[in-house]
Amino acid sequence: MSNSGNRAAVRRALIVGGGFSGMAAAIELKKRGIDVDLVEIDAGWRSYGAGISLGGATLRAFRTLGVLDEFVRRGSAHDDVDLHTSGGHHLATLPTPRIAGPDVPGGGAIMRPVLAAILAEATRASGTNVRLGCTFASFTQDDGGVDVTFTDGGTGRYDLVIGADGLYSTMRTALFPDAPAPRYTGQGVWRAVLPRPAGIDHAMMWLGPKIKAGVAPVSDTEMYLYVTEDRAERVHVDPARFVPMLRELLAPFNVPALQDIRAGLGADSQIIYRPLEGLLLPRPWHRGRIVLIGDTVHATTPHMASGACIGIEDAIVLAEEVERHAGTGVMAALDAFEERRWERCRMVVENSGRLGEIEIAGGDKAEHGRIMRDTLVALSGEI
Repeated sequence: MSNSGNRAAVRRALIVGGGFSGMAAAIELKKRGIDVDLVEIDAGWRSYGAGISLGGATLRAFRTLGVLDEFVRRGSAHDDVDLHTSGGHHLATLPTPRIAGPDVPGGGAIMRPVLAAILAEATRASGTNVRLGCTFASFTQDDGGVDVTFTDGGTGRYDLVIGADGLYSTMRTALFPDAPAPRYTGQGVWRAVLPRPAGIDHAMMWLGPKIKAGVAPVSDTEMYLYVTEDRAERVHVDPARFVPMLRELLAPFNVPALQDIRAGLGADSQIIYRPLEGLLLPRPWHRGRIVLIGDTVHATTPHMASGACIGIEDAIVLAEEVERHAGTGVMAALDAFEERRWERCRMVVENSGRLGEIEIAGGDKAEHGRIMRDTLVALSGEI
């Protein structure tokens, strides 16, 4: 690769995918004076899902992005996670250090579409050129840049292309045809959005022999429920069965809060079921001037509530390394990005996966608790 092409600073970047990590990358690159195009295949730029739990490292990333105040205003920030048995006996309180700052609780939760809206507003405000209902059709690259053809017939040439199109990424397939496919983990998760009673003011979890249930506030008036269950095969669940199936899963929990939730489930309840899948793409995550970030390379199960966190952190670190290596080249920036991200992302994906294995096997709860604590401590470190 020619020295002159590699050493040119990034002036124009393309991001494929308008999810959390793609939007974060746009915001951070624009701060550094880079022209950014973001293409998102969904013309409605929609975000599916119910609530999403977030740790202190995610709130620290929100502070960097400049969206922390909006998160606090429109979501819920709170300290600690209480763990109980399925009968209500208190097992432990997981501390959530205030790593985003002494004025910011150590964790929180928010409706996923609300968080997407906050980030979309910040992306547009950054000056990013957002094109919806459009994605890449093909690309070729040479020493000096990447030529991209889009599905709407347009073309562009970029110094850097970022693939952030998620778990079922077409960018990953195009760049690394032999990449592993997402792997079903043997668990599924139910989520429901419900009115928030006065007693639910922070995150709480109840651990049954084979089923785990938890609640977290997502706003001043709403909370979300999640229930993780073992399911040997990846299956489609008919939405018409959501209410009776979720009621049956909650039946063994002898806890007033969960039984009140169970009794209140009905046809108007917002319920989602999702099989849990994971993916960890071996390095490299880049080829030439094209790099993959977020769920595209490290999709994790939600056991550590850190999937959005590590994807957004990817975006922040990538922008930092592009700026730091403006004089030494794109390849040096992408190598440095991977060096900073690999171990942290591997830890989250593999530790989250191990938590699921322990739950499926009915394994050592001490190991389960130790992994959760160790991972939280590691995530509190600098990125």
